Amino acid sequence: MGASLCRNPSAVRHSCLTLLLLSQAVVHAQERAPVGFTNLLVDSQLTGWHGRAGDIEPAKLAEATAEQRAAWTEEARTHFRLVDGVLENDGFGPFLTTDREFGDFELLIEYAIDPTTDSGIYLRGMPQIQIWDPENPAQRENGNDMGSGGLWNNAANDPGKNPLVRADKPAGEWNAFRIKMIGERVWVWLNDQPLVVNARLANYWDRSAPLPPRGPIQLQTHGGRIRWRNIFVREIGSEEANSTLAEIARESAIPLFTGSNLDAWQGAMADYTIEDGALMCLPERGGNLFTKESFGDFQVSLEISIPPGGNNGLLIRYPGSGNGAYDGMCELQVIDTSIDRHGELDPRQFHGSAYGMVPAARGYLRPPGEWNFQVVTVRGSEIQVELNGTRILDADLSKVDSFMADSAHPGKDLREGFFGFAGHNDPVRFRNVYIRRWDP
Repeated sequence: MGASLCRNPSAVRHSCLTLLLLSQAVVHAQERAPVGFTNLLVDSQLTGWHGRAGDIEPAKLAEATAEQRAAWTEEARTHFRLVDGVLENDGFGPFLTTDREFGDFELLIEYAIDPTTDSGIYLRGMPQIQIWDPENPAQRENGNDMGSGGLWNNAANDPGKNPLVRADKPAGEWNAFRIKMIGERVWVWLNDQPLVVNARLANYWDRSAPLPPRGPIQLQTHGGRIRWRNIFVREIGSEEANSTLAEIARESAIPLFTGSNLDAWQGAMADYTIEDGALMCLPERGGNLFTKESFGDFQVSLEISIPPGGNNGLLIRYPGSGNGAYDGMCELQVIDTSIDRHGELDPRQFHGSAYGMVPAARGYLRPPGEWNFQVVTVRGSEIQVELNGTRILDADLSKVDSFMADSAHPGKDLREGFFGFAGHNDPVRFRNVYIRRWDP
């Protein structure tokens, strides 16, 4: 191939010119992106995108062959075309899907629809931010007159199902979305109007399961012409994500530990130390450190940093003595399993699980050493754990009748007790611990 090009100087010049123009086009596209954002529309070849069959179940997607995936992409490119920075879809074909998968991110995207068009934006491959014509009489029974921007596939009474206000511009005009996603929590603005605020996006394929931790952004095809432009994305780091989640969780909460003292605590005081504003269990030490005040129904939020293989636990309604995992309502596992230190674990031993009783969903803990943001909500016999914006445990302990190693948990039905930490000899760190009582 090289020898052939050398014998044809004009071909070499043409090839180099083509590469230069493509390179300039990519640089120009990147320059248009706001600071911190990446432009997802870089060239007419739709680099960075592929086609995917619409609304395909994860199991069926996993079974798709390389040939099938290539066919989807080829077909998508016959229905999507990018000209002068505007991506147009005729309403048909596979969904245009990013090659990159995203965890926490912010997306800026503009669209213009033809009258009666219905479309949407899939987040992490999950439906969807709704787009439609609010003036289309055929969609009145589905609530299109409330406008675009709602989490359409949420249940009827779920927050975010419908937008807070109608902010659409008339069909044919350009609309601008700003979408933020942290864990499974979503915020949506349309034309600078807030439509969805801190609402959980439901898992369309399995309502009982959390969203996947990462996934692509998809542009839905739904039979009507739609144009897209200025598609920019930035990934949100853990510090920003934690700050956003904390601002919400701490509303009306009181501090239990903010980095200065342990005035609100009792128990194994000698087994913990304050270091750089964090409460740390001393290595090779352990013991139950718990609040002086007891709680019935409550919500606690905190940040957790776990060293490789580290282990600790959150004591829920601890009676003040005994083993918190059994004599209290439960111990919520705090554990890193990124290294093979603990041997084979029961599913009820992984992070966020009600130890020995109910397993938590896995795959949402950040790498060892990073700060995780966790919220625990306790109401009656029910307990929920949200990790980094994703609900990983939703259990009613009164219904548990099977226990790990057949070891009973006599305290699981307690209705009041202390909150605390169950030290297990590892330097696990905690900071910014806030709690609020729930009204009876």
